[in-house]
Amino acid sequence: MFLKSLSGRFLLLTIVFVMLAEVLIFVPSVARFRVDYLQERLERSQIASLSLLATANDMVEPELEAELLENAGVLNIVLRRDSIRELVLASPMPAMIEESFDLRDPSAWVLIKDAFRTMVPREDRVIRVLGQPVKGAGLMIEVAMDEAPLRAALWDYGLTILILSAVISAFTAALLFFSVRTFMVRPIERLVRQIKNYEEAPEDARRIIQPKATVTEIYEAETALNSMETQLSQSLRQKERLAALGGAVSKISHDLRNILTTTQLLADRMEHSDDPRVQKSAPKLLNSLSRAVNLCESTLAFGKAEEAAPMLRPVSMQALFDDVVEAETLALQDGSVEVVAEDVSGIEMQVDEDQIYRVVSNLVRNARQVLAAGKGGEVRVSGAESENGWTITVKDTGPGLPPKALDNIFKPFEGSVRKGGTGLGLAVSADLVSGHGGKLELVENSSAGAAFQIWLPK
Repeated sequence: MFLKSLSGRFLLLTIVFVMLAEVLIFVPSVARFRVDYLQERLERSQIASLSLLATANDMVEPELEAELLENAGVLNIVLRRDSIRELVLASPMPAMIEESFDLRDPSAWVLIKDAFRTMVPREDRVIRVLGQPVKGAGLMIEVAMDEAPLRAALWDYGLTILILSAVISAFTAALLFFSVRTFMVRPIERLVRQIKNYEEAPEDARRIIQPKATVTEIYEAETALNSMETQLSQSLRQKERLAALGGAVSKISHDLRNILTTTQLLADRMEHSDDPRVQKSAPKLLNSLSRAVNLCESTLAFGKAEEAAPMLRPVSMQALFDDVVEAETLALQDGSVEVVAEDVSGIEMQVDEDQIYRVVSNLVRNARQVLAAGKGGEVRVSGAESENGWTITVKDTGPGLPPKALDNIFKPFEGSVRKGGTGLGLAVSADLVSGHGGKLELVENSSAGAAFQIWLPK
């Protein structure tokens, strides 16, 4: 389990990479140690030969000769001076020379290869080493020596380097491990704990993460998470309020539907009145009550998270416009606002009349209320038919929508630009148009007014 964690994998990778670096250092260092070892034997041999040359007849006692060779660590010494190869010091050879090594100008690859060949366990053998005498004391010096002491020295040096590398790797890995734990893993673990804590109660604003990390990338992640959790908590609280409101509206709509049904029955009797004015207004009153009852039923369906499917039937666009204009005109308190509908006679739509009436009525009412709160103006309803569908446009001469309202214009409780408004009208209208397979959009917005367009497919 530890190796599956970020800390465990980082520790393992650190050890591997440090050991790899040590190996890359170990290989040339062993070759360098072998060269230095052999070069030291050549220098000692040169000193021993100079001691011999200092005598009167270039002769020394056998005991002194053996001592000089032992101190130099070689079996014999050959010095080449003035193109003459001279055996300076010699002792009995335990075996024949098996291999020669020239240290005068070798390549790095040759030195590395010879060093590792020397470390391979094998029977003791005698080797020849050739080198350049220091300070011009001759053309070349060569010595014969046992390879066993060289091999033992290489192994001792290699083991020392290996142990030192292991200690350095462990120390470096520990430092990096605790550094990563402190500056990376712990902030990430804190971030994970915050996410789990928020998951338990996302509606609780106190559980929203507060950015505290000192690492820039993790701080940015915490900042982004803070923004996301804040928006999610607000959305959840809003949905709870919507759910509570839906339950309350469903109860009210249920009782209101019963009241309106009774009123509708009473209004139905008014059609038989002899008063001409009553006979003229009774049908309109019945239509209004019928729409109110349908609205209550639709609200009940919406409270169950079920939007009623549109009941498509032929509807006269002109008749629908006239009903909307007449209903909105009755609501005008003065003559500062005028609601007019263009002539669209002959255009017949295949839509749900009640739902499209609600959409157009919502758009006209919103425009009328904005104009009434200002200096007045005109709301114009127009329509057209094309090969693919029908277009209805509601345009006003008001001040237009403020920029802050454009982002949430079709979102419930967020798109209202009028004081005291709920922002439900445009949201419901967009849903109803979408249910027809159409689209509701703002096509014009300026200081000269705003225009909403409904497109309904055939």
